[in-house]
Amino acid sequence: QVQLVESGGGLVQAGDSLRLSCVASQYSDSTYWRGWSRQAPGKEREFVAAISLVGRAAHYADSVKGRFTISKDDTDDTIYLQMENLQPWDTAIYYCIADPNLGGLLRNPQHWGQGTQVTVSS
Repeated sequence: QVQLVESGGGLVQAGDSLRLSCVASQYSDSTYWRGWSRQAPGKEREFVAAISLVGRAAHYADSVKGRFTISKDDTDDTIYLQMENLQPWDTAIYYCIADPNLGGLLRNPQHWGQGTQVTVSS
């Protein structure tokens, strides 16, 4: 069973930046697509960003385009989410996600991390 472990969350002020990291316990075809999802208090989970482990294709939710950047380290399959100009509405638990294909990642990822809290104060 692949495990995804996130790190890098915290409490910041509006306008600040944070970088989240996610490392998988093992490489598997089931983690070909990796990304981030988030859940704000009282709201449903929403897709944030995705990247393939091969190539550089990346996808973003409209709400984070231009502010968040997803990237990967080819040496150890770690992925990152660089978040700039954070706003109070970005407050959520951020989950690392993985799936064999992009469609699955967007709709119902096969693998989930435990989540890391990001809180943005105004």
